Amino acid sequence: MRLPLENLAINTIRTLSMDAVQAAKSGHPGAPMAQAPVAYLLYNERMKYNPAQPLWAARDRFVLSCGHASALLYSTLHLVGTQQFENGSPTGELAVRLEDLKNFRQLGSRCPGHPEFGHTSGVEITTGPLGQGLASSVGMAISAQWMAAKYNRDKDLFGFNVYALCGDGCMMEGVSSEAASLAAHLKLANLCWIYDDNTITIEGDTSLAFSEDVAKRFDAYGWNVLKVADMNDLGALRDALDAFVEEKERPTLIIVKSVIGFGSPNKAGSHDVHGAPLGEEEIRLTKQNLGWVSEESFFVPDEVREVFRNGVQARGAQLYTEWEADFNDYCQKYPNEAQEIKTLLAGALPEGWDAGIGQMWSADEKGTASRNSSGKVLNQLAQGIPWLLGGSADLAPSNKSNLTFPEAGDFSWENRAGRNFHFGVREFAMGAICNGIATCGLRSYGATFFVFCDYLRPAMRMSALMKLPVLYIFTHDSIGVGEDGPTHQPVEHLASLRAIPNMVVLRPADANEVRYAYRWYAENKTSPVALILTRQDLPTLRRSLEPEGDACACSCGVLKGAYVLRDATNPATNLPDAILMASGSEVHLCLDAQKRLAADGIFARVVSVPSMEIFERQTQEYKESVLPSLVRNRVAVEAGIELGWRKYLRCSGKFIGMDDFGASAPFKKLYEYFGITTDAIVSAVKDV
Repeated sequence: MRLPLENLAINTIRTLSMDAVQAAKSGHPGAPMAQAPVAYLLYNERMKYNPAQPLWAARDRFVLSCGHASALLYSTLHLVGTQQFENGSPTGELAVRLEDLKNFRQLGSRCPGHPEFGHTSGVEITTGPLGQGLASSVGMAISAQWMAAKYNRDKDLFGFNVYALCGDGCMMEGVSSEAASLAAHLKLANLCWIYDDNTITIEGDTSLAFSEDVAKRFDAYGWNVLKVADMNDLGALRDALDAFVEEKERPTLIIVKSVIGFGSPNKAGSHDVHGAPLGEEEIRLTKQNLGWVSEESFFVPDEVREVFRNGVQARGAQLYTEWEADFNDYCQKYPNEAQEIKTLLAGALPEGWDAGIGQMWSADEKGTASRNSSGKVLNQLAQGIPWLLGGSADLAPSNKSNLTFPEAGDFSWENRAGRNFHFGVREFAMGAICNGIATCGLRSYGATFFVFCDYLRPAMRMSALMKLPVLYIFTHDSIGVGEDGPTHQPVEHLASLRAIPNMVVLRPADANEVRYAYRWYAENKTSPVALILTRQDLPTLRRSLEPEGDACACSCGVLKGAYVLRDATNPATNLPDAILMASGSEVHLCLDAQKRLAADGIFARVVSVPSMEIFERQTQEYKESVLPSLVRNRVAVEAGIELGWRKYLRCSGKFIGMDDFGASAPFKKLYEYFGITTDAIVSAVKDV
């Protein structure tokens, strides 16, 4: 007897997932087997989604926070017919072909072990570490609310719903609690988390480590909490999804009871089916138990393809056609807003975006803290890029990260178009939320003290992995923090962020370097940027395109990562006798040391190194021009650990910095105590 068509479609998701994991000889079949009904209903009945236009700005988003269940998403994307896009254009291929499923977890397949943003169309965000998908979904929901408030006029063109599927592990991770708390505070009613409550983790039953009442927890946050007793009860699932759409003031959590490995006669309900293939015999028995229609692996019945053609494909095409007509009408009525939207969605910058950041700061011996100059440039830049928005983890007055111009406003339940976000003391969630915002095309930033980057490092790693241009503003950059002591003095943090591939770390030496650091961030499309800023004042250097005497080179050298700030050449060799390298506040110590050395007849070149990562992207010829290999007397100075500097110092160079934690004292005393001084630099150059 043939199964009802919707059950046949659901079982096709299950069997494709089982077969993919078995072919790979690794993976997680149990969750997809349990969660298939939710995936079927969301894509084929509920989501505003057009498989032919997976980049459609108004589409609903689906986030598989339990990314180990990736076979569920890949099987579904194949069946709904999602098209592959590259560089914004269709390739004419399915995003997930059958051969990709057959090569699940293999090199070159569009079905890697966990969903990866930018690799497979239809994957909205990279999910691997549990909990981050949930937190990032909050950023997506915020983006929908912000875009709707900013750009909607006669019709709702830019609001969308966000669905995130999660499991017990996501619920245990702390970042989901941070994000859930903020989502409720902001009343993100367009956000729906679906919790697959199967009570199984890798080690066994969740009772080993997890006994809280999740429903009560989310009720206390202020969520709309719904329960479905059986994942296979499609009627109850539909009712819960209806209740989500009807809710207007709270995010929704749907707690769905399921049986992991549903259908498996010998492994269902067991952790044995969580993270390992079922085995050929158990797959045969499972398909038999499900009433499956073929013994062939990766078999898709023709009538199932018809179900999705008549469902999501037909409905999605109609919705997209209607939206396109509405948007064309919008373009006629509101040409300025339409141009903004087109620029935003293209990942481009608006005309004249940099008008506000062009003014140079005049030389000033007292100067200002780079956090102060950062705050001014950030505000200038935000007025040139209307979709630049963000906030701080409760430290905006210290980070100088508030947008203070009148029309900026605070994002809240009452003001969805506000551009200042109050993340609260939730650093990890802040980073993940910024990632979610960035996937929607907006430019996002988050700010906190530099030492607290440890709290949000996992989100920063995801920014770098996804090539999202998120801006991280970190102030209080070194032992220069002073009296707060070693718990608040970052020592190893510069090196640790530089160790993240594709993370660009920028530590400017004065206000004009800050200005160019922001320019590099704005023009960059594929790297997150960590901007490292001081609390203490830094002199604003005198600059010249053709520096003479005490003048320094143009701060535009920041755009190359490192540059000759002030040169000195020995006439006998046409080379400097020594090279002094530094970033940030320590650059000024090198400039003082250069003068001292000159008085002793030693010609020292000072090189400002605001970003090693940008410098490494330059040509070998340029790098040689800044750091000529014939000059072996080299000194690097940074109020952090040495790690990372040796490639520029080479074997004979010396490092002046930290090799331990800091201490509590005024910052000038600390620099003296730890030997980060002009005297130390001069001695290091002479001690050859």
